[in-house]
Amino acid sequence: MKKFIITMIITSGILFANSGKQLTTQERSLLASDILLQIDKNLQPGSSESYKKLINIEPDGTKKEFLIYQAKSGTDKMVSSFLKPESEKGRNTLRLGDNMWLYMPEVGKAIRITSMQSVVGGVFNNSDIMRLDFSSEYIVEKKVEKKDEYMLYLKAKNDTVAYDKLIMTVDKKTITPKVIQCYSSTKMLIKTLYYKKIKDFGSGIVRPSVVETISPFYKNYKSIMIYGKITTKKFASEAFTINNINKVNDLRR
Repeated sequence: MKKFIITMIITSGILFANSGKQLTTQERSLLASDILLQIDKNLQPGSSESYKKLINIEPDGTKKEFLIYQAKSGTDKMVSSFLKPESEKGRNTLRLGDNMWLYMPEVGKAIRITSMQSVVGGVFNNSDIMRLDFSSEYIVEKKVEKKDEYMLYLKAKNDTVAYDKLIMTVDKKTITPKVIQCYSSTKMLIKTLYYKKIKDFGSGIVRPSVVETISPFYKNYKSIMIYGKITTKKFASEAFTINNINKVNDLRR
């Protein structure tokens, strides 16, 4: 009887240890996709508005600045309105998933644009400027865990996404990106994005306030995105339609 009890204790200990290992493995397998979802949530809430400045810096030091208002709804809808400079004022953009449009008041209608084009010139393209949730465009192929950061290897869900693959270095403390390397389907580095200066925007939004980018295709050029304000806000669904693309500025009221 004594031998039977000892055997049961040992067996139970082994089963308990194994079940613990299995649970950890399951948790880790879920963690990669959970991290990406948390990154999206931390960078910008599902329904929100923001103000940001875009600065394009040329090799000779010349700068061109833009002030942009943006409204986001869910994971795949965004509108933007240019507030400055005066020459760009009134230009608006709409993004619905992979589809993008630009409204120019001097033309009086919306025209289709692509993710790899840029409405402001410089190194940032339209996909960077009208960034949707990463989880809506990418899946996590691999995760590598380090002491203070995660490395996420992301693959585009389809060929309409601007970058085929991303290598994202994630800060463990804030669960926000530190560096993102963007690659083409041929494994060519297109650009690198650097996320800097963590800021508390209120309402639980703590994220990098500055994003800088450089590209081997734009030697000695740099583009910078500075977030001045991010707040949660609900919008009517009709705000994100072609018919109302000329009224984006009205959302600020």
